[in-house]
Amino acid sequence: MGNNFNMTNYDETYATFKWEVPEFSNFASEVVDKYAEDPEKLAMLWVDDAGREVRKTFRDISVASRKLANVMAKNGLRSGDVVLLVLPRNYEWWEVFTACIRMGVVVAPGTTQLTAKDLKYRANTSEAKAIVATEAVAARFDEVAAECPTVTTRIVIEKSRKNWIFYDEALASASDAFKTAKTRSDDNCIVYFTSGTTGFPKMALHTHAYAIGHQVTGKFWLDLKLDDMHWNISDTGWAKAAWSSYFGPWNMGSALFVHHTDRFDPKKTLELLSQYPVTTMCGAPTIYRMLVLEDLSKYTFPSLRHCVGAGEPLNPEIIEVWKKATGCTIRDGYGQTESVVLCGNFPCIEPRFGSMGKPTPGFNVQVIDDDGNILPADTEGDIAVRVEPQRPVGLFKEYWKEPDRTASVHRNGWYLTGDRAYRDNDGYFWFVGRSDDVILSSGYRIGPFEVESALIEHPAVAESAVVSSPDETRGEVVKAFVILTPGYTGSDALVKELQDYVKKVTAPYKYPRRIDFVTTLPKTVSGKIRRIDLRNREWGRN
Repeated sequence: MGNNFNMTNYDETYATFKWEVPEFSNFASEVVDKYAEDPEKLAMLWVDDAGREVRKTFRDISVASRKLANVMAKNGLRSGDVVLLVLPRNYEWWEVFTACIRMGVVVAPGTTQLTAKDLKYRANTSEAKAIVATEAVAARFDEVAAECPTVTTRIVIEKSRKNWIFYDEALASASDAFKTAKTRSDDNCIVYFTSGTTGFPKMALHTHAYAIGHQVTGKFWLDLKLDDMHWNISDTGWAKAAWSSYFGPWNMGSALFVHHTDRFDPKKTLELLSQYPVTTMCGAPTIYRMLVLEDLSKYTFPSLRHCVGAGEPLNPEIIEVWKKATGCTIRDGYGQTESVVLCGNFPCIEPRFGSMGKPTPGFNVQVIDDDGNILPADTEGDIAVRVEPQRPVGLFKEYWKEPDRTASVHRNGWYLTGDRAYRDNDGYFWFVGRSDDVILSSGYRIGPFEVESALIEHPAVAESAVVSSPDETRGEVVKAFVILTPGYTGSDALVKELQDYVKKVTAPYKYPRRIDFVTTLPKTVSGKIRRIDLRNREWGRN
């Protein structure tokens, strides 16, 4: 459990770290209820765009989750059943998440951007028994409800709706006496729908031990302590919320700062950082890229001491600008929907800009070849996690109901992340790309991230995405889609300038032979650029 002795010596901690997983485990009773013993202990400071502020203590979360557990139990929900949780950053999301864990019910979070068709797919694939949603999502679900026979309980927040249980009303009359389920550490706990590069989303299934796995996220990477206030600028629908908006901080007894909004506004974000005692922050690279386009000298960051980035590698240029303004180095970390933090530029090690950092204590992470052999330094290969003889804690159990797909990501005792990297002589990992993002041009292998990093160093470039484009002579060439910073206009002269710039800062063969100026880039809900959409367009696969 969380204490205030964070990692000071990486090598020593890595060498001596041991996982402790009891036979039975439940985050609601062991963590939330433990901190709830102090009635004043703050769990969350919630603000919205209208300036409303709500403070929730661990006791508030504990009581609300027990009441909701009674409501769900009364409506026939039992241990092992699945609940679709489709809420934005309403504080109810944390109460529902906790109630599900408390009951031994499997929670399946999703983004509010899901369409009626998406909701139907998720409900039927997971055989969900219940859904908790906002009114807008509820209306979408009602369009397909007749085709989702397993969903027998529907709960709506904010205002009442026909055929739905109204959250506030139900909780108001519910008892807060509920006996937490005696869940085994290896019982199913959370299922995340994670989009692959092809086909429908797969279901990454986590057990109750996943919460224990996130002790390393909260303690070693987020570097949290009992009196910290952590802001994770993330949608509740993707796994980063479990990492950094739930298990990581609450394992350590830290409070969460939550900004409930339906769009990301860099100016508003900077104002909130100036106004509230946020000590630690986590954001996707896209968010930091947008923040550094603002005039940071207009803002102060009185409490901020530690910043991390995750989702994709962060460009060194952005890290420099942010550090100059805030005094904080954005420390990159790496992990997946299927895992907790696997590598990080942990606070006690010297960060290397653009690197994923070093393996997390408790994980044997390596770069391997096609036969599962560990590759020497500076050799590109697959990022893999050792899962035999013992599977590390915090790694997903399986792709639920898809044994063949689960088997396809395992090789000779390793779990394959689907990402490519190389390790340097000092043990730092360097991301090359998704296995399917690497560009092969005239026999050269080119990782898109390196080209994007070079482009973003140019003052004209706000953001870019690099993909392969078909070419008769070379097979494929590097093509860049570029969003310009305010004040710049696309032209042939600027194309040439950017090409020359990339030649200068990377190897000449890596420069983008084609550049399109665009106003938006396709992104996942987690803010990662969907290069596959751009690549498919280039290759006429759409």
